[in-house]
Amino acid sequence: MRVLVQRVAEASVTISGRMKSRIGAGMMILAGIEAADSDEDIEWLCNKLSKLRIFDDADGVMNLDVMQTGGEILAVSQFTLHASTRKGNRPSYVKAAPEAVSRPLYEAFVRRLSEVSGREVKTGEFGADMQVALVNDGPVTIWIDSKNRE
Repeated sequence: MRVLVQRVAEASVTISGRMKSRIGAGMMILAGIEAADSDEDIEWLCNKLSKLRIFDDADGVMNLDVMQTGGEILAVSQFTLHASTRKGNRPSYVKAAPEAVSRPLYEAFVRRLSEVSGREVKTGEFGADMQVALVNDGPVTIWIDSKNRE
């Protein structure tokens, strides 16, 4: 499982002109699932994300996690995180899990992240054409892949 985490001042998801979700300061997470992902990947990532110290303390040092700051979380599924651009100019998405695999894993990821962080995780809509808007704070953008834990 791959995630792209951004520290945001605000973020939102709009679908067909209707606002689906909006958060203030916190974390915007784009999540991509591959066929080899499991509950173990979800558990590891949720623990990592809930403790990721990307928020400034009183001295301006990134020393606090989202729980310590009372920040909000928005998680959006994004299969394109598994794009391969090795050959040609058209990305290949063969590593991205099909919906029958990725939807339940994404939903489990959102549930578990909510449990671990102790806060509601807002979402987009799986498989929908979404417009995602955000104000990256910092900028702080971090790539995490559960298959690269070392």
